[in-house]
Amino acid sequence: MMGCDAGRGFFVFMGEARRNEITPAAGATNLDERRTMKKHWIAALAALALLPLAVTAQSPEERIHQAMTRAQEVGIPVSLLESKMAEGHAKGVPLDRIAMAIETRLQALERARDVMGRGAKDLDAAQISVGADALGAGVSEEVLQEMAASSGGERRAVAVAALTQLVLQGVLPQEALHRVQAALARGPAALANLPAQAGAGGAFIPKGAGPPAGTPGAAQGGPPGSVPAPGRGIPPTIPPRGKPPGKPPGGPPGGPPGGGGL
Repeated sequence: MMGCDAGRGFFVFMGEARRNEITPAAGATNLDERRTMKKHWIAALAALALLPLAVTAQSPEERIHQAMTRAQEVGIPVSLLESKMAEGHAKGVPLDRIAMAIETRLQALERARDVMGRGAKDLDAAQISVGADALGAGVSEEVLQEMAASSGGERRAVAVAALTQLVLQGVLPQEALHRVQAALARGPAALANLPAQAGAGGAFIPKGAGPPAGTPGAAQGGPPGSVPAPGRGIPPTIPPRGKPPGKPPGGPPGGPPGGGGL
């Protein structure tokens, strides 16, 4: 039965082809029409290819808003991005570059939070911030995870920041980890003075994360200029308009690592 149906369909097809046979003049016209149709199809496909770009194009304000929303959704303190935006506005940086810096910083903060969270569960904004700087400086995820696990409370931010400073001075991450762990065992003063002993030129005490009152080194009243306050980079990551980005000692050009520099 199927063979009969196929044969019947073949003869019907041939009959239709004969009835629709065209003259040379008509064939030329049909060929022109096909060429025109082909051009239309190519134009339509090109427009469809460009459509996603037009749909996804966002203004700097929309990108910043989207980054802030993303931070809230994944549990990153929005203050760490707001400080980046305020820094850019204060220095007259174009809004599109501020948006890019915020997006880059958010990615670094998410990564740092995830890595440090494998070894510690009580992370705060300052710890996540210095963790992002550490990864950007070249500290491996394994070293940062161990540093977070082997330090706790207020001393974690100091420890991670000291680790970053040592790496920026040229100390290998694993060696820097051992030095910071040894300083942790000796006490808050040894930890605060560790980068100074390595040639940093001053105690390393992030604001709000230093040793308790009465501890040697606690009377300095805050960190030196090279030390980040919570939510800030090491050093400022968005250069003033018209000035080239800075280069931290031993670090990559174009601003501090992991800070979304412009």
